[in-house]
Amino acid sequence: MEFFNGLFGRNKNQEEKAVGKIAWIPITSLVEVDKIEEKSEIRPQVIFKHSTTCGISRMVLNMFSANYRIEEGHMDMYFLDLHKHRDVSDEISRKFGVTHQSPQLLIIKEGAVVAHKSHGAITEIDLEPYVSLEERQ
Repeated sequence: MEFFNGLFGRNKNQEEKAVGKIAWIPITSLVEVDKIEEKSEIRPQVIFKHSTTCGISRMVLNMFSANYRIEEGHMDMYFLDLHKHRDVSDEISRKFGVTHQSPQLLIIKEGAVVAHKSHGAITEIDLEPYVSLEERQ
């Protein structure tokens, strides 16, 4: 039973470990969505929309975090707790024209979503092509 609790149940230690590997910036207000859009003119912005009560969302977060290889400063990484800030998720969907899903990852450049994935497809996304050549050197 412990196996299933760890995989599908709420396991704060695993979630904190996954969140801790990446320098996540929490999104907590609607104003921050506008700031993300503005900052995307300078460098790519990534939003990870996470459901804290969903085992699949937690598993995808852990897998994404384990495979994350972008150097710090090349992208801003945002983390949205959907249960605490559903209004922010709705604003992201409205502003960027992407239907809400959970978990979901969006890459924003120059004010627009250039890629988005949900569920298990998040773990397959390669962030490297979205980092500009100047930033890679």
